[in-house]
Formats: sequence, structure tokens, C-alpha cells
Amino acid sequence: MAHSNGDAAAGDGEPAPVPRPLAPARKVALITGITGQDGSYLTELLLSKGYEVHGLIRRSSNFNTQRLDHIYHDPHAVPSSPRPPMRLHYADLSDSSSLRRALDAIAPDEVYNLAAQSHVAVSFEIPDYTADVTATGALRLLEAVRLARKPMRYYQAGSSEMFGSTPPPQSEDTPFHPRSPYAAAKVAAHWYTVNYREAYGLFACNGVLFNHESPRRGENFVTRKITRAVGRIKVGLQTKVFLGNLSAARDWGFAGDYVEAMWLMLQQDQPGDYVVATEESHTVEEFLQAAFGYAGLNWKDHVVIDKKYFRPAEVDSLKGDSTKARRELKWKPKVGFQQLVEMMVDHDIELAKKEKVLVDAGYRDPKQQP
Repeated sequence: MAHSNGDAAAGDGEPAPVPRPLAPARKVALITGITGQDGSYLTELLLSKGYEVHGLIRRSSNFNTQRLDHIYHDPHAVPSSPRPPMRLHYADLSDSSSLRRALDAIAPDEVYNLAAQSHVAVSFEIPDYTADVTATGALRLLEAVRLARKPMRYYQAGSSEMFGSTPPPQSEDTPFHPRSPYAAAKVAAHWYTVNYREAYGLFACNGVLFNHESPRRGENFVTRKITRAVGRIKVGLQTKVFLGNLSAARDWGFAGDYVEAMWLMLQQDQPGDYVVATEESHTVEEFLQAAFGYAGLNWKDHVVIDKKYFRPAEVDSLKGDSTKARRELKWKPKVGFQQLVEMMVDHDIELAKKEKVLVDAGYRDPKQQP
């Protein structure tokens, strides 16, 4: 019996195959500051969630991608090895044309602006550059997002330094009183983000992150300077570490926890601003006690106060109130203060042992400190 045209697709009495649903498109993220501490942890998080990740890097005469080396695979070195979906592109927050080209070429769903001149003390030495990159750079990127051919969600990295001399605890409703060019530039970037959200309807969020550390922290930041010194003192490579104000109190958390909060902000139905903090505060002296004590050392035998490390305007105490983030984002820190300190000390003792091998073999000057 001949089949009608309407029955032909079904075959001889067999049901038509159900078409397979199309796999959801992979989300695409763009990260400025991808080579930094937060950029590397955020890259790991996004890759674990199936994202395609693109990072913007500045041209430099020195390689500065060490924090990404464990992720990136050179296809020429290992042709058969699958490459993670991560790419790096040259661009700069001081060059608006490079930002627009990058957004047009990559067409990301999410943009994370982590790039900045982020050292507070250095910002007093190079205030113009700090303002141009940290504040105006954010404005350039926001404008590029506004003019992009597709809607994008935008995250702006803020800092607890924006609160400055305002007494703790500090929340989203606490007034800003910045005490450094860096903090003032971050305040400007914060309000640029709010303005673009309100004026143009951008899905733009500010994350006001309190101090967050890790073994990947830059070695000229006080926490990492301390743990590097602990490692080198422990193996006999140095005897003293020079520091400034030991009574400054900070709310220290683990950077790997904090990048999750960044991602969660861009998954909400509505954009907003969030303080991200552990809600615990410790002084630099308490950090010294924890780090040196964990290694079986007495910090008072090794710490020398040097007035050159005091800031022209000090920030005495920072302690965050992250109630909103915990309620709306369902976020909370996983790594506590002592665990964070021990993680950093363990890493830096192992690093110092490797360094000592080079010193003992004559490949490195023992007087050369980080």
C-alpha cells in the first residue's frame, strides 16, 4: 500500500525519531586584569562552569602570565593536548579603540573589569596614571560596553579602600571617604558604573571587595610580603623583614572565595552593588603572629619598622558587613583567617626551598630579596 506524503517520514509504522535538543551555547566572558590574582582564580571558576574565557593583557617586555601557566597549553608544544577555551588578547584600559575592537571581536556575554593600578602606596607616587587606568579606564570600558552590538553584563571591581576613614563596619550604605589616589579612583569607577546602569539601563554591578589574599597575591602587598619573609627566614635566606604600620586592621579573606561572588552578581535577575567580606578584622600584627607562629618563629625577632612604608594618609580599620551578599547571592566565605595564613605560609616555605637550591648552586644572589 502506498504511503501518503504525510506518512512517508514515519517509515513502515515506526515512530519518527525525536530530534535531539540543541546544546546550549557556551557562555563567553571577557576579563581585564586576567593575569592578576583575581583574574586567574576567576578564569579557573568560569572554565569549570563551561565558559569560553578571553582575557585582555598589556604589552610587556617581560612575561607576566605566570598565574595562568597551569591553565594555558601551547598547542605547538603539545599538539595532541586539548586546549582549554581560553584566549589572551592585547588591549589596554588607556586605549579606548583597543577595548571596542576587543568587544566587537569577542562579543562576550559577561565583562569583568578587574584591571587597575591596584597598589595603594604606589598610587601616591603615580597618581595620574592610577586615575587614568583605574577610574577613566573603567569609564572607557563602560562606554565600549554601551556601544557594543549585543547586550553584555558588566562587573566592576571595587575596593574596601573606598571607605577609607569611615568607621567600621562598612556596608553598601556606608559613605565613601577615600584616603589615597587609588581609593579615589575606585570611587570614581564605582559611580561611573552606577551612572551607566541608571542612565543607559546596563546590567552593571559593583563588587566592593574587602582585602582578599592567596598564594598568588603580589609580593609587594603586605600579607604576601610577610609570608614570603617567613619562608625565606625559615630556610635561612634572610633574617629581617621591613614593614610599616602594624596596627592597621583589615578584613582579610581568600581570593578564590571572592571571585565566586563576582560571578554570582552577574547571574541575578537585577543588577546591584554588593559588599563582599568575611566580617572579621585583624591587625597586621595579628597577621604576623599567625604567620610566624605557624612556622615556629617569633615575629619580634625579625620585623623592623621602616617609616618609609607608612602612607601619607592611613586607613586605620576596615571591616565589612556583607549581609546583602549573603542574603541575595547566597554567598559566604569558605576559608577562614587562620586557614588562609597557613595556606600562604605553606606555599611560600616550599617556594623558599626551591629558591635556596638556586642560591646553594650559585645561580642566585642570597642577598636578592623579593
